[in-house]
Amino acid sequence: MSETAPSTLLVTVSGDDRPGVTSALFDAIADVGAEVLDLEQVVVRGHLTLALLLAAGPHDERLRSVVSDVAGELGMQVAVAGGVGDNAPRRGGRAAVVVLGAPLLASAVAAVTARIAAHGANIDRIRRLSRYPVTTVEFDISGADVAALRRELAIEAAVRGVDIAVSPSGLARRGRRLVVMDVDSTLIQDEVIELLAAHAGREQEVAEVTAAAMRGELDFAESLRARTKALAGLPESVLDNVRAAVRLTAGARTLVRTLKRLGFTVAVVSGGFIEVVGPLAEELGIDHAHANRLEVVDGVLTGNVVGEIVDREGKADALRRFAAQERLPLSRTVAIGDGANDLDMLAAAGLGIAFNAKPIVREQADTAVNVPYLDAVLYLLGITREEIEDADEADGLTTPAPAVPR
Repeated sequence: MSETAPSTLLVTVSGDDRPGVTSALFDAIADVGAEVLDLEQVVVRGHLTLALLLAAGPHDERLRSVVSDVAGELGMQVAVAGGVGDNAPRRGGRAAVVVLGAPLLASAVAAVTARIAAHGANIDRIRRLSRYPVTTVEFDISGADVAALRRELAIEAAVRGVDIAVSPSGLARRGRRLVVMDVDSTLIQDEVIELLAAHAGREQEVAEVTAAAMRGELDFAESLRARTKALAGLPESVLDNVRAAVRLTAGARTLVRTLKRLGFTVAVVSGGFIEVVGPLAEELGIDHAHANRLEVVDGVLTGNVVGEIVDREGKADALRRFAAQERLPLSRTVAIGDGANDLDMLAAAGLGIAFNAKPIVREQADTAVNVPYLDAVLYLLGITREEIEDADEADGLTTPAPAVPR
């Protein structure tokens, strides 16, 4: 630290929060003429902690006395420590580590923070992003190798039963993005081909082949052709019945409308069928949709697929194509999926998220979400539950109020 750096005071005030605490403190300090170098405040369950870094100049002792007096009048505790200069500059390697749990146990937080320390990174700030239906906290860290730390924390995520995402922070965490989702068992709870097969009395047979394909045990294109054969002879009107039967995943509408509010582009890419995916995307306001197309002759399904099949390579190609159309680099893309046919798309994206996925997908994705709420993806992007609810309220939408812990 340079000898010309000013003497400074670190003031920490804590106690019961109420309106006017910060105002009263600064009114008193203002009379001394101190310069504010840094300021941070947090309130946890009604308990306020306020930290100020002040350059006192020649009024060091008077400032100490004033701070102590006003804190006493407010019934707050205060600590004052002298020093020299401002905060040391933060190191490079800035990253955001988001930890999501239901519940989030102290043992999991201990393991995550120990890994961060062992990595040689420092935790600079912590904030809570959500308290229901899952608890999510974000660690703002410096001194990290994002790729290496992501691998290290993936181990803790598996052992501790929490979801952890590691992303570059700073400008990389802000700005417009492209979010591309799988549809079956991701955006929706169902597998569309199984809903169709149920009308042909062959649901169980098709479901078994679908499960094997999603685990990566079968070639997706060949398995799709085989499963689609089971639909031969069904009337085209069955598509209307299936569209009506599709169930959105919990949080799907919230996820899409919040992303759209942020100016993000949202797309769906499906190994299912555009006849169902297209109307669903239009209903939700999704910008792009890409899926297979069923062959229909004289109002009857032939059991064939028209054109090139959308397989795992096709999904990744679609993500790249949508990114190019939106003039976004791949680093600004997010992909969400659950099956083996999503792996290329997840690998191509800047952030690949496995959503309630098969083991092979969880192992290879950048991060995983293992709770049944699709809008939990928003927390991984640094968006808080309060921000989501405030936006809903401004648009006249209502969200269920959580129970307030006592």
